[in-house]
Amino acid sequence: MLLVAVATVVAAFANRLRVPAPSLLVAVGVAVGLLPGAPAVHVPPAVVSLVVLPPLLYAASEELSWRDLRAVWRPVAVLAVGLVVASAAAVAAVAGAVAALSLSMAFVLGAVLASTDPVAVGALGRRLSLPARVQTLVQAESLFNDATSLVLFQIAVSFAVGSAGMTGAGAALHGVGEFGVLAAGGAAAGAVVAAGVIVVRRRITDPVLETVTALITPYVAYLLGQTLHVSGVTAVIVAGLVIGAWRPKITTAQTRLQLHSVYQTVIFLLESAVFALIGLELPTLVRELGSAGRWPLAALAVTGTLIVTRVAWVFPVWAAYQWRRGKRPSWPVPAVVSWAGTRGVVPLAAALSIPLTTVSGSALPQRDLVLVLAAAAIVISLIVQGFTLEPLARLAGFGPAGAGPAHEETIARLRLAEAGLARLDELAGAGAAPDEMIDRLRASLEARIGATRARLDQSADGAETVLTERELRADLIAAENAELSRLYDAGTVSAATRRRLQRGLDLEIARFTEGHR
Repeated sequence: MLLVAVATVVAAFANRLRVPAPSLLVAVGVAVGLLPGAPAVHVPPAVVSLVVLPPLLYAASEELSWRDLRAVWRPVAVLAVGLVVASAAAVAAVAGAVAALSLSMAFVLGAVLASTDPVAVGALGRRLSLPARVQTLVQAESLFNDATSLVLFQIAVSFAVGSAGMTGAGAALHGVGEFGVLAAGGAAAGAVVAAGVIVVRRRITDPVLETVTALITPYVAYLLGQTLHVSGVTAVIVAGLVIGAWRPKITTAQTRLQLHSVYQTVIFLLESAVFALIGLELPTLVRELGSAGRWPLAALAVTGTLIVTRVAWVFPVWAAYQWRRGKRPSWPVPAVVSWAGTRGVVPLAAALSIPLTTVSGSALPQRDLVLVLAAAAIVISLIVQGFTLEPLARLAGFGPAGAGPAHEETIARLRLAEAGLARLDELAGAGAAPDEMIDRLRASLEARIGATRARLDQSADGAETVLTERELRADLIAAENAELSRLYDAGTVSAATRRRLQRGLDLEIARFTEGHR
């Protein structure tokens, strides 16, 4: 409860300071963990891998469009598979040299840190007006490289604990085969869950039941994948992609509104808790590691390796992508995409799930050192890259989110209102409704069209009115709310009457806001 309360305050300040909330939460967590007398924090692996991870991945994948994904699938495949393998290999080589990790544990660390964080990528897209294809590219890569890195992690752990029992070329072939089985099996499990959920949700009419179904879907997909000994993460991502594509056909407007509110709340609580825990746990892991003075240098070397490897892959991939489209490559997009590769929830879940013992029952050597290096790299990445990402994006020419998309949205709203007015004229000509109803609806649509065209004219001229229609109506409702409070305080109305009238005012402003966005 304290974590959630602190996270709420931190998130509010993050918005005011224009910094990513995850980065600020991690920094606050580290600061609290370093205080004298701070309690030791141990995060059970199941809390992150089972409770936190599935809904976060599901929410991110459900927002990804199949149409947009098809347009960028080639660079996504190169980054989500090739870059993950290259990052894991590079980190393994550096960690083995700097931290004296064994080859098997070095590859475990590399697999842990090979994926980027979809939460940070989503925050980037909300704050900056990135081109649509670039936003899709980084979102899709962050999702699919999670699946790739966790499959690679399972393979690396099997060799580290001695369950694979192979070396050399046989080990490599076994790893490739296991990778294919885990990934394909996870995708199949996710598709099966998605098909079942679609069938169920098309027959549910109660918004509450549909909300419950949507909330448990990622957990069902993850548990099915894990039960079948395939990739549960891949199952969650595939289920989210498929259900997201079918969402307009299987939900009503009321359910969509309710689902959005519920999911936003759940995601905020989970993100806030887990990022604060990342910061809190690092000091505990360092204290338990004991005398291993070289770990800060090793953590910096590993983090630098991740950044350099990402830059070395992203710039050539972006150049090839631009050449294929007949354009000249430029630096702003690959620079922002490279620096957006922060680590976060997924690497934490993987690191915490490293087994304690080998197959023989002995303690897994160097596990504590791997945990410290992984946690330190995650914290450094979130703080350094998180706090500097937006300034870099602005230097590259990407302004705050709003200008381009807002203009596009305004034009779309105008077209929708015009389509509604045209249909209303058809119905009026056929005598489908009383004239009074037709006139009332026509006046509402014409008012919306007029307000939308005025907004377009203002954006074209660069002019601003003193108050928009929505702002004016909100001001009037605020005056009504103030009068309602005065009547209640004076004893003129009862608490029950106040609640009913308050709900009416809330619904009115909600309807007005939705109708005039």
